[in-house]
Parts: sequence; structure tokens; C-alpha cells
Amino acid sequence: MLKDITLGQYFPGDTCIHRLDPRTKILAVILYIVGLFAVGTYWGYLACAAFLGLVVALSRTSPRVLLKGLKPVAFLVVFTAVLNLFLTPGEELWRFYFLSITMEGIHMAIQMAVRILLLIAGTSLLTYTTSPIMLTDAIERLLGPLKKIKLPVHELAMMMSIALRFIPTLIEETDKIMSAQKARGADFESGNLIQRAKALIPILVPLFVSSFRRADELAVAMECRLYRGGEGRTRLKELRFKPRDFLAFFFVAAFVAALILFC
Repeated sequence: MLKDITLGQYFPGDTCIHRLDPRTKILAVILYIVGLFAVGTYWGYLACAAFLGLVVALSRTSPRVLLKGLKPVAFLVVFTAVLNLFLTPGEELWRFYFLSITMEGIHMAIQMAVRILLLIAGTSLLTYTTSPIMLTDAIERLLGPLKKIKLPVHELAMMMSIALRFIPTLIEETDKIMSAQKARGADFESGNLIQRAKALIPILVPLFVSSFRRADELAVAMECRLYRGGEGRTRLKELRFKPRDFLAFFFVAAFVAALILFC
């Protein structure tokens, strides 16, 4: 299951999606999320799925990788769907004590499940096609106006970028620790919920120790290289909007506007 988590991973490429300015992709993802939450019909969700499929095809991202990234959230999707199925009021179709299934609950459960899947798949494409460094620069540039109110924009952008970058590293470290503990006879699958929680202690303790060690090594490496963020910092690749960025943003904005108006 841990190996199925692909959040934060970057897959290099030379497609039209990879070449877009990261600020354009961030704004496009925000518009996509707005459109996804604005629609309330199955045709709207079908249109969002078709749009997502088009972006996946243009970015040449493997559908297997996309589906693999959805597996870890399967429990969240099922849990959300079950809650909406039994707790949405409306025309009752079945009742068992205080639990009831309504026609509105069925529709809401399906819509919420589809919405979460499309949301995670769409946002995952941002990290799949954008390197962490470019993502940091884009976030810093977009939040630039907040510097006027003394907000540490660069530090916030750097923290978000490092957090995304270390997700795959920590997942790999967790998998190694679990394999080592299983080799020593640890059992993480049997027993009740409390026993399984206690069995995770041999994993969490070395994981925290390893995380703090990696953070300290990263801080030392940045200090040794005289890293200084904020004003005066130069970049290897300066972000500049190009005609393809305006065209892509206009296309996404037009799609979202059509969703809100007709779906």
C-alpha cells in the first residue's frame, strides 16, 4: 500500500503540459477544483473526467500511475460515500433502526466518491509534471503580493516544497522499517484495533528519528552552501509567461465557465 502513494513524485518529460509555466498549472488546478465543486450533475462529472483524460493524454502520464495513486485513498472514498449514503435525508428506500438509505443519499454518495477521485487525480498531475524547485518558485511568485504585509512568503513556499519532496522519501523509509521489523517477527496485521496501533510503535519511533536526522542533514547542507532565501536570490530558470500559458489558462477558464453555466 505504501508503494502506491505517488503524491509528491515528479516524472520528467517534454510534453506541452510539462513546458507550461508552473504558475499557469497552479491557477488551472484551482479553476479545475472550483469547477469540480460547482457541478452537480452526472454530465458535469463526465465532462470533468473527459477533461482530465485529455490532460493525462497530453502529459503522457501513465494511467496506471494515476490509478495507483488513487489506491491509498480508497478507504476515504468508501467512508465518505457510506456516510452520505446513510445520513442524507430524503425519500426512504430502506431503513434499519436509525440507519436509512434514500434516493438522494445514493446520488450524493456516488457524486462525492466521483468528486474525490477526480479531485485527487487532477491535483496529482500538478506534482507529476512540475519539479519541486519550479513549484516552489511558482508559489513564491503567486504569493508575492503578501510580502507587503510582512508575510514570509519564501519560507512558506520552501516549506511546502520540502514537504512535498519528502513524502516519497518518508514512504520509502517507512517501507524499509516495516520490512526490517517483519524480518524480526513483528506482526502488523493480526489482532484488534488497539493491538495493531501498539504494533506501529516500532515503526513510528525509528521513522521520527530518521525524519529529524534528515531534516538536520538538509539544514546543514543548506548552511554549508550559504543558502539565503528571499530578496536578492537568483534563479537558474526565471519564470516567464509565454503565449501557450495564456492559451492554456483561457482554455481551462472557458471549460470551467461552461461547466458552471450548463452543468
